[in-house]
Amino acid sequence: MKQIKISRRSILIAIGLIAGAFISTSAMSCRTDVPANTGNGFAVLELFSSEGCSSCPPAEELLAQIAAGAGTKPVYVLAYHVDYWDRLGWKDAFSDAAFSQRQYDYNTHLGADVYTPQLVINGTTECIGSDKSAVHNGIDRALAASPTQTLTLKGNIGSHQMFVNYETSGNTDREELVLAVVQRHAISHVRAGENEGRTLSHAQIVRKLYHFNLKDGQSKVIVDLPTEFDPKSWEVIGWLQNGTGPIKAATRVILDN
Repeated sequence: MKQIKISRRSILIAIGLIAGAFISTSAMSCRTDVPANTGNGFAVLELFSSEGCSSCPPAEELLAQIAAGAGTKPVYVLAYHVDYWDRLGWKDAFSDAAFSQRQYDYNTHLGADVYTPQLVINGTTECIGSDKSAVHNGIDRALAASPTQTLTLKGNIGSHQMFVNYETSGNTDREELVLAVVQRHAISHVRAGENEGRTLSHAQIVRKLYHFNLKDGQSKVIVDLPTEFDPKSWEVIGWLQNGTGPIKAATRVILDN
């Protein structure tokens, strides 16, 4: 069984949030809009969070603002609820051991500690998810990049399934297609743990994550959808990645029906 390590960084985040309350208004006036796309790049923001973590709501709020302000810019926000907080007083209804494992794998690759709220940008850099300056600087750098691969996704919804046609360009010999089924918004009333008594607002919650081998530039895959899936309030985001290495291309599934 893999040993779980929660670093001192999580504690320091909480202390920093308290101290931040005394910082002047002018110092806190960081932007929450998404910067202009200065290149051909994209930004995949993967937040590792939990309802049991008192440091996580500010990060989720920041990422919700970024998602709302992205418009048509290629900025894709994903919130994974990890399960290692579940034994500490409150069971997060959105948590999944697979999401915890994804975070472990990222931190092995990046040489970082496991903590929440952790944000990974394009699989290449990580920062505290509530650090506005670091998050926006990461988005700036990602959008200014020049990807060498492209990805197009078109989908049709059937009975609790989505049929996704993909097309890629560039050298994708080492990559796989990853598809995340995302619920755009949810409300939780937390009755125990560090957030006891709080009503939490969640955005861009990853509910399912699928991995597919790529075939010759274009093909079709099938994704099982949760029974509550509604295209008006859910979406599917896809990207090209080798394990938890750099993300090479990303986009949303465009529905034909």
